[in-house]
Amino acid sequence: MNPVISQDYQSFMTNNRIKVNQYLNRILWLFTLAGPAIAVGVDAGIFPDITFRSCCMISLLIAVMSAIHLAAVKKFPNSLFTSVFALTALDILIVYMAYCHVSIHLTWFLVPLLSILFCDRMLYFYTLCLNYILMLETTWMTAPYYFGRGSRYENPLSYFLDVMGGFTIETLVMAVSGYMIVKLVVNYFKDTFRKNEVIKEQKQEVHEKMEVLESMVEIFDNVNLISFVDNTEMSLRDVEQKKHGIDMKAQTHTLMNQRLKNTVMPSQLDDFLIFTNITTVRERLRHKKIISGDFIDVVAGWFRAQYITVDAAPDGLPNVVIYTTRNVENEKRREEHLIRLSMTDEMTRLYNRRCYDDDLAEYRNKLPEPGFVMFSVDLNGLKAVNDAKGHMAGDELIKGAADCLVLSVGQSGKAYRTGGDEFMAIVYTKEPEKIRQEIGRRAANWRGMYTEGMTMSVGYAAASDHPGATVEDLEHRADVDMYAEKERYYKQAGIDRRHRQS
Repeated sequence: MNPVISQDYQSFMTNNRIKVNQYLNRILWLFTLAGPAIAVGVDAGIFPDITFRSCCMISLLIAVMSAIHLAAVKKFPNSLFTSVFALTALDILIVYMAYCHVSIHLTWFLVPLLSILFCDRMLYFYTLCLNYILMLETTWMTAPYYFGRGSRYENPLSYFLDVMGGFTIETLVMAVSGYMIVKLVVNYFKDTFRKNEVIKEQKQEVHEKMEVLESMVEIFDNVNLISFVDNTEMSLRDVEQKKHGIDMKAQTHTLMNQRLKNTVMPSQLDDFLIFTNITTVRERLRHKKIISGDFIDVVAGWFRAQYITVDAAPDGLPNVVIYTTRNVENEKRREEHLIRLSMTDEMTRLYNRRCYDDDLAEYRNKLPEPGFVMFSVDLNGLKAVNDAKGHMAGDELIKGAADCLVLSVGQSGKAYRTGGDEFMAIVYTKEPEKIRQEIGRRAANWRGMYTEGMTMSVGYAAASDHPGATVEDLEHRADVDMYAEKERYYKQAGIDRRHRQS
């Protein structure tokens, strides 16, 4: 029995002891009527050997013990001493009545029977043993009296042995039957408390789940409770919360998903129907808490559909699940923004080296399509500007070069900053030379706060000019072309390769 059940059980047994002690006190007070009742028997000649004085003493004795027990009940209501005192007082009363020759043998077993009410094995055996000892002593002491009344016994000893023989057999029967009764009652109560604790835990679990469900109703756009036990679905957002049956043989989607699919982006509809197929949900959720998928609603944007296990069988298959949908358009935008930041050069806002490598990886396993062109661009004279005018002027020059490149490429491709003064562009165009000239024209017309002019060396390699070339080949050829352009710039400007004037 776990600690929680044990605590509740002990609390119950304590309360039971208090109640039984109170009832025993009432019984003791009720027994004060034994004196007058016996007196009536004396007057009628039923008890010829009993005096009225004995009747008064019996009532007085019971009254005193009842008063003492009442004080104990009030001060120590759940005390074992209070219980033992009441049972012992009843035994003493029976002994005194026997000494007064009130022979009612049934009352000897009244006390052990009453002790069963406490559901305490030790207390029961204490009462039984005390009862037997007092029977033994009382029978021995009263044997001469009953023998002297002209009984059929040869001597007091034979009377004692005969009576005690019967008492012993009855006590053994009482011991076994009483023990079994106490055991059965105790086990019944313990089992009841175990079951009650399980019920309490189940109720608490259901209560917690309902609280979760209620909170989920506020968080999610749609909340559907699906039971695979009775094959039903119920929308928790509906006021009526009416259950609808699910025909697992003829129905592949719940009523909610049959409604939602009407606004799912057509390109994602097949994936949405596969994810929400109710006939496969249980197996996909086996030994899992949640499965989810993101889809686009043509009206509201991105939404996230989730199946959440609420209750599962021992084999891991869910019995009850919650199906929810929630708009995640803002999350997707933040996610795209973060991805864009991770793929963007901080200074120029062009795509960075990481993005360039990722994009290039998509083309490595296939030959570039016609119109595919790679541009390699390098800013001329950056080191000289940095040395002469400082890094602010150099940064301005880099930003200006990025602007010229991205404006020249436009919507036909993507521009990247792959190094300090190095740029790349992946473009789809049939006129790459025109783009190179546009980059040069914009660079020639550029003016900055620190620098009045700028030149850029531009090289390119078109897939149509190099059939069968890979992206690595085109990248290399674009670099070669760019360096040839840079060499021509150096010669025209009269600058050697170490940027020193001739």
